[in-house]
Amino acid sequence: MNRTLSADSELGAVEELHQLGCTDGLPVVVPTADRVGRMVLAAGEPADASLGTMGPLHGVCTVEGLATSAVMAGCLPDHMPVVVAAAKAVIDPEFDLTEMQGTTFGTAPLIIVNGPARHLCGVASGFGALGPGHRANASIGRALRLAMINVGGARPGSSDMTLLGHGGKFGQCLAEDEEHSPFTPLHVSRGFELDQSVVTVIGTEAPHSVAHQADADDPQSPTRLLDGLADSVCAHGTNNAWLGGGQAAVVITPEQTAELAAAGHDRESICAHIAARAHTRDGRASFQSPDDVLLVAAGGAGLYSFTFPSWCAGPHRNRAVSRQIEVGQACEIPWG
Repeated sequence: MNRTLSADSELGAVEELHQLGCTDGLPVVVPTADRVGRMVLAAGEPADASLGTMGPLHGVCTVEGLATSAVMAGCLPDHMPVVVAAAKAVIDPEFDLTEMQGTTFGTAPLIIVNGPARHLCGVASGFGALGPGHRANASIGRALRLAMINVGGARPGSSDMTLLGHGGKFGQCLAEDEEHSPFTPLHVSRGFELDQSVVTVIGTEAPHSVAHQADADDPQSPTRLLDGLADSVCAHGTNNAWLGGGQAAVVITPEQTAELAAAGHDRESICAHIAARAHTRDGRASFQSPDDVLLVAAGGAGLYSFTFPSWCAGPHRNRAVSRQIEVGQACEIPWG
């Protein structure tokens, strides 16, 4: 059950939430009963329904509690189904949320959205998808973080022990650009149907930029690109190189997906090449399977793609988890 607070003004309420440690350090939308109620309706489940517990303090994540975080983050009701699916993903034991929140490593959930929910919920996949300016991306990612703070109890220096952190800990959310991708979408590769809406969450470092200039006269140009992506994802100092056995996300931008497709590559061959090339510092394979490389087509056109090394620790090695998004209910809820 949520604790009910009172204040003389919206500004006073925001200040009290800051003082109580309920924010991520940025101003929030005050979660009034009416606002939270609309968000609960958008979730399509009872307010007191439990989605599971969030570590490290193992608070019970109810729909109402998650809706409160979504309101505070600035979400619209349209965004709530993605927030629910993302919360279910990180609560799954394979995600190792308790251990992830308490580690000194700088890791944060990266939320990847596939299927029709990308458009229904307004999640961007192009230029600056992980940066400022995209309301759904920013609000959805932030809602999950606020739930991890207020339900999971993760606060810096006491229960969230990351030594430095990175900007992605405020929230990381993007959609895959399925319409312009020559490859099978991520969610289909993970066993879902093309027309299903799915969220996949993986714990990652901040993105590593991989520069590549395509050379149509050089038949090795696509291989150089794949080698660069593999070298980046297990760069010296990353846990993929230090520990191995985990996973990683690789986000390839349009010019580079086009080059790889023209060379005859598909999702399977790209992931297989990266998995075969990526090694730990003592020569072991960084990945147990090509399926441990989560390939995403997204971003704007240009010279850079991005890799997201991961923590590679916890009882399950902080595995990526996918959950279906149920979008029907949110479309009927007005915001006001």
